[in-house]
Amino acid sequence: MSASNGWLIAIAGYAVLLAWPLSTVILVWFAVRYRGIHRAAVVNRALAGGGGRPRHFWIIVPALNEEAVVANTVTAALRLRGPAGTLTRVLVVDDGSDDRTPEVLAAIDHPRLHIMRRDLPEARQGKGEALNAAYRFIAQRTALDGVRPEHVVLGIIDGDGQGSDNILVEVGRLMGDTAVGAVQVQVRIRNRNRLLGAVQDLEFGAIVDACQNMRDALDTVGLGGNGQFSRLSTLLALGSAPWSSCLVEDLELGLRMHLSGVAIRYTSRAAVTQQAVVDIRRLTRQRTRWAQGNIQCARYLGSLFASGNIGRTSLVEMLHYLVSPWANAAVTVLLLVTGAAGAAGLTIGHPIAVLPTWAALAESLGVWLVVTTFPGLVWALVHKHKRGDEAMPRMLVAALAYPAFLLLGLAATYRAIGRQASGRSAWAKTERLAEEPLALAA
Repeated sequence: MSASNGWLIAIAGYAVLLAWPLSTVILVWFAVRYRGIHRAAVVNRALAGGGGRPRHFWIIVPALNEEAVVANTVTAALRLRGPAGTLTRVLVVDDGSDDRTPEVLAAIDHPRLHIMRRDLPEARQGKGEALNAAYRFIAQRTALDGVRPEHVVLGIIDGDGQGSDNILVEVGRLMGDTAVGAVQVQVRIRNRNRLLGAVQDLEFGAIVDACQNMRDALDTVGLGGNGQFSRLSTLLALGSAPWSSCLVEDLELGLRMHLSGVAIRYTSRAAVTQQAVVDIRRLTRQRTRWAQGNIQCARYLGSLFASGNIGRTSLVEMLHYLVSPWANAAVTVLLLVTGAAGAAGLTIGHPIAVLPTWAALAESLGVWLVVTTFPGLVWALVHKHKRGDEAMPRMLVAALAYPAFLLLGLAATYRAIGRQASGRSAWAKTERLAEEPLALAA
């Protein structure tokens, strides 16, 4: 086989690995053009219905040892206002904190703030159980107050999260459509002055945003752990524990909603900001947890195939999302083995067919570098076009670092497979960085 054929195989392998040559073009279209085309139809449908518009918002803040950030998070949540005539309350679930979180919360005096303290052994059973406890409390309060559950919305903002001023207005507008049971808002990174923060904002602010825009068109929007808003009536239909012990309880909740025929909408007109993980070791640990949770959600593959509530195109997108990380991991191993075998064969004088010469090997490596780097540069341009809040040089540096970020994700995937195979599912929470305090509004 010729050197030319060898590097063509290399291109094909890497294209399969990252699915970039085609998917990047498609996602860029959704990132740049889709919102303006689709949003008017969605909003007009919601306004025409109107019957589902929320009247009560509960912002749930799960807090386990969040002394560094919880005051700002609660302060920001208390500042949020919904559409005229709505009531907004904040419920903090202190899930057995043993740092200064209880003292920090006790120092915040506000009539719309409720604090739920959970102690061992009930506490520290995972984020899902903390959210379920808050959900049951709110459901009970709603019933006692005689409020219809379809008019109550539960929003999840993590311990380091801060919602944009318009977040409840935007969610309320989309939930005017009674068919919409949940809304996911865009996620942005606050501490993007650091390189890892800038790379993660490139990921959330451009790539994830484009993916969610595409899913909005396909009715497959995924829920995130931060910035998800669910109608109480939708959660009640899922039982007494909508959130599970899955390591990505947010993804699983979204899958259960889709299986039930519930519509989930996405908006980038409102956002929740969070802290980036700026330590490589902790970032790998976070991504390992996410990857292992993805493995756990594979048990829904059969249900997705059998469901009558999910169309064929939607099913393909969901399967791609659930399966592609593991296909990428397998193809990466194959490519590495092929490259190593090619180098070894050339060294001992017995080259393999797809890499017959050192020039073919070098050419293949060059192509891999281009294929790896090009999409990040494209997403930097998209980020600049849509967000416009970061200097282009910083985003270009983030784009050049993005391939290494993807390799870290692949390493996390391999770790996740090992953890799942060995039956380990415990995880350590992400540490927070202290920030300047926010002033509490009246």
